[in-house]
Amino acid sequence: MNNISPLAFVHPEAKLGDNNQIGPFCYIDKNVEIGDNNTFLNGVTVHYGARIGNNNEFFPGASISTKPQDLKFRGEDTLCCVGDNNSIRENVTLSRGTASKGKTVIGSNNLLMESMHVGHDCVLGNGLIIGNSTKFAGEVVVDDNAIVSASVLCHQFCHIGGYVMIQGGSRFSQDIPPYIIAGKEPTKYCGLNLVGLRRRGFSNELIDHIHNAYRLLYSKGILSEGIQEVKNNLQMTTEISYILDFVENSKRGIIR
Repeated sequence: MNNISPLAFVHPEAKLGDNNQIGPFCYIDKNVEIGDNNTFLNGVTVHYGARIGNNNEFFPGASISTKPQDLKFRGEDTLCCVGDNNSIRENVTLSRGTASKGKTVIGSNNLLMESMHVGHDCVLGNGLIIGNSTKFAGEVVVDDNAIVSASVLCHQFCHIGGYVMIQGGSRFSQDIPPYIIAGKEPTKYCGLNLVGLRRRGFSNELIDHIHNAYRLLYSKGILSEGIQEVKNNLQMTTEISYILDFVENSKRGIIR
């Protein structure tokens, strides 16, 4: 049974699972599907096209599946999909998709801190921590277990690799490859995310292997030559293959 405040509005066409808590002044639009055991604190707005999983907590002022901030949007029937066990803090805004991809995706077990924004057609993975007031423009991709600090500005179409740490206040328009710390001005490679990798159970041997990959990758003025150095000198573990695949498929180029 759902517990819905008499001061909330839930559209009769919205589909709700079981044991959801919907606080006062919440607004749940039509064409919304919500799973089980979600908590919507006061003043949360869930717009048309939202698809929400289970065990999420939405804090006051959060706005989910908002109309894309994209002048090319013509009212397409698109979605904003949120997984399970997420904490969506105060005044977070999640845009729904456009005709480009059709949906914005937020994975599971993420912490999206106060006033951060996810633009249209973004794809966010699992286990992310995104700091206060960080802004992702449209079609940004963030891989699993990344940590992005507060007040970071990310250009549209950028790709952020897994297990990274991006320093607060950074702004960038190129891709951030996995396992590293990115920061300074302009944003650049600042070494491996050693603390984060050790917390995630990476052995010292594996960390050294990843470090050698970046040492070789950045050793040449031309990136393709650095890629070849890695292929010639290192064993192709899962982690090294991930780095090379990321770099070789980068559309915007990687930070250096």
